[in-house]
Amino acid sequence: PRRLSHEATVRQALQVMRHLPLILALPTAIFLMSCSETVSKNDRPAGVDRKHAAAHTENPADSPPLKGSSALFAAPNLLAWCIVPYDNQNRSPAERVAMLKRLGFTHYVWAWRQAHLKDLPEELRVARAAGVKVRGVWLWIDARNDRVGQLGEANRAVIDAINQAQLPVEFWVGFHANVFEQPDESARVAHGVAMISYLREQAKPTRSTVALYNHGDWFGEPENQLKIIAAAGPQSLGMTYNFHHAHGQIDRFAQILPQMLPYLKAVVLNGMKPGGPKILPIGQGTREAVMIQLLQTSGYEGPIGILGHVEDADVETVLQKNLSGLRELLSR
Repeated sequence: PRRLSHEATVRQALQVMRHLPLILALPTAIFLMSCSETVSKNDRPAGVDRKHAAAHTENPADSPPLKGSSALFAAPNLLAWCIVPYDNQNRSPAERVAMLKRLGFTHYVWAWRQAHLKDLPEELRVARAAGVKVRGVWLWIDARNDRVGQLGEANRAVIDAINQAQLPVEFWVGFHANVFEQPDESARVAHGVAMISYLREQAKPTRSTVALYNHGDWFGEPENQLKIIAAAGPQSLGMTYNFHHAHGQIDRFAQILPQMLPYLKAVVLNGMKPGGPKILPIGQGTREAVMIQLLQTSGYEGPIGILGHVEDADVETVLQKNLSGLRELLSR
């Protein structure tokens, strides 16, 4: 059969997205050609991980390969995200790293709440010793605590721990809406450039980089992040795109993806329905199938994030459900 051009493929997929409720029922819906909440404060007592570990017997690393996929969806390219603050088992660093190894993950990004900051130095040591890569860490910029030239205590503690460990990471940076309350667009872009430039300087001692995180509001729109990147320059700067913060962008995903592509450092998947809910297991939405197809045919080769973002749940179960959902989706 005649091969469609890349542009025709994207146009065709966009047309399909506009008529989607039954997309996941179609056997040809997806084909892949390559591959601020608070949680409990204290670590679990010793031995608790033995109780919940026994409940998880399937090791995805031993499961059949994802049909139709290659490097993009292979286990070494999958990273875990939102696994520290969203875990009703309140795992210690050692327990968390052991869980990741059971599930076949070789790298992850460290999210946190205030109660977890004291554990970061230990987690960096434990992960390194176990051969699990801490690929990135979360920074949350809030104008009540952070400004150009001076970070608040929490973000300062994160960067200090990374410096002490001499670990190059990606700083996944989200912004509170209060950072961009300037009256006009140009002032917002200028302020974003100033803050990002300051953060890049903070990242230099460990040769780390900054990735802009779409966490809603003005800064969460990819077009605005691209304006900041254009003005600041792309050196040591990129984007991480999260499906679960992108429901308002579903219908224009085919248009914004090519613009983001040169800067994408990671893409985190989620089940997607236009009206929500915000968090949905992969494969249980109506729109993620075509979004994933567009991502794959775009030539994107970076890591794929698997989300653990569920309140009051065992994050191991949540990750397993998303891995199974992705495997099922890709086998159709």
